[in-house]
Amino acid sequence: MKTTPAADLILTDGIVHTLDPALGTVQAIAIADGRIIHAGTTDGMRSFAGADTEILPLQGRVLLPGLIDAHLHLEQLAFSAKEVDCSTSTLEECISRVENQCRLAPEGTWILGHGWDQNNWNASSDHWSLDRVSFGHPVYLTAKSLHAGWANSRALSLAGLDRGTADPPDGSLQRDGQGDLTGILTEGAMMLISRALPKPGIEETAAALEACQESLWAHGLTAVHDFDGPTCFQALQLLKERGRLAIRVLKSLPLESLDAAATLGMRSGFGDEWLRIGAIKVFADGALGPRTAAMLSPYEGEPQNCGRCLHDRESLFDIGRQAFTAGFALAVHAIGDRANHETLAAFEALRRDPSAAPQPAMASRIEHVQLLHPDDLPALARLGLIASMQPIHATSDMRAADRYWGVRTKMSYAWRSLETAGATLAFGSDAPVESPNPFWGLHAAVTRRSREGLPATDGWIPEQRLSRESALRAYTAAPAALAGSSGQQGVLRRGAHADLILLDEDPLTCPEDRLHALRPRATMVAGIWRYRDF
Repeated sequence: MKTTPAADLILTDGIVHTLDPALGTVQAIAIADGRIIHAGTTDGMRSFAGADTEILPLQGRVLLPGLIDAHLHLEQLAFSAKEVDCSTSTLEECISRVENQCRLAPEGTWILGHGWDQNNWNASSDHWSLDRVSFGHPVYLTAKSLHAGWANSRALSLAGLDRGTADPPDGSLQRDGQGDLTGILTEGAMMLISRALPKPGIEETAAALEACQESLWAHGLTAVHDFDGPTCFQALQLLKERGRLAIRVLKSLPLESLDAAATLGMRSGFGDEWLRIGAIKVFADGALGPRTAAMLSPYEGEPQNCGRCLHDRESLFDIGRQAFTAGFALAVHAIGDRANHETLAAFEALRRDPSAAPQPAMASRIEHVQLLHPDDLPALARLGLIASMQPIHATSDMRAADRYWGVRTKMSYAWRSLETAGATLAFGSDAPVESPNPFWGLHAAVTRRSREGLPATDGWIPEQRLSRESALRAYTAAPAALAGSSGQQGVLRRGAHADLILLDEDPLTCPEDRLHALRPRATMVAGIWRYRDF
């Protein structure tokens, strides 16, 4: 005779949005061994209650599946807490923060920072402005976009850079009218400084990642798709071996690791429910902030600047053939309309070439998809590519987009148009470029307004607003499916991981201008409360 298993925990009397179309919204769930064993009515939970079952009434609070960030940089986010916050409204405030850190730091140590956006300042940054306040410290500050850097003279010297240093093929060293370096580096030139920076070891990285988990749980995140490098991967493995990894990670690898990973026989999908290999990450272009995103026509007011195409369709085709043959999906960073056009053309060629290996079981994806030519809109759905996008970018970048893309912005951050065309959207934050708070992204996706309420009324390019249901799906079911965990993550139903969040307010019914202010009262991963504030 079959017996009903006893639950470890039963959550009752709540509003449980399962995000399972077959279940809809229920009142209660039962959990055993880190998985959901039943979802239904409060009365229907009686048969799952045993002598040791904890029963917790939710008193009308809201349960949702744990949210998933489909694009962030976990290692960089973990270490950003120790860096100077350069996200200031003025150049002077940024320099003041650097000066304060230089005064406090031990003599000669590197001062690192992140978050500056020169488009928000009425002045230009250069190494001279940092030299005045750095007291002999080498200083290196990455831009908010992570596609530009700002170094002082000491940092340039330690990296061996001077006016005679040639620009690398994939980047540039900004120079003044006399040919001297200004300290601003874009794209691949940033590596010339990065190679001189002190490198955290695996143990230090693991400790930083472990601490970072706590902030992610507090935001309601139970899984992430990471795009940092091999050190991060090694540190994650170390945490997993020690039983300290308590957030699920889909770990993509940089293009530079493809040969080594293929030689070892790794492939997309390799791993388990905690740590799984994702795609090979490729950069097709730069970013909007430093105007290095590759454009089909020049930036407004910069008639000679069409950005920088780092990989065209032929190059991406070759990379794709190699990756597919080894069993890897691709994740292509493409922001400008030319970069997206070249990326789509490469995938089209891969699809049609009879000698190319078939697409791996894990779907390939385009990261950011910030600007599309209207003719390219249907291609993502036709080619089975996931649009991995970050809604918060739209409200952070809208002024720069209007300024530098002009009328082309009609097809920028085009979530609704992509959804209507049949593409699957997977949402993330690109942290530490933006905050990893998914409710900020949810608010941006639904309102197309900043957290301050601008632009008023219908938001920026309001025809691209998404419904709350669509936006939530892009933070749950879609990234779960992309990671090969469909039905296991991003949904609350029998057999799924007990990854969930508890809220006081319902994101499906609360005033839309409240969405960014929502915060979890608790976050559970694999049946364990990892964050709890009730």
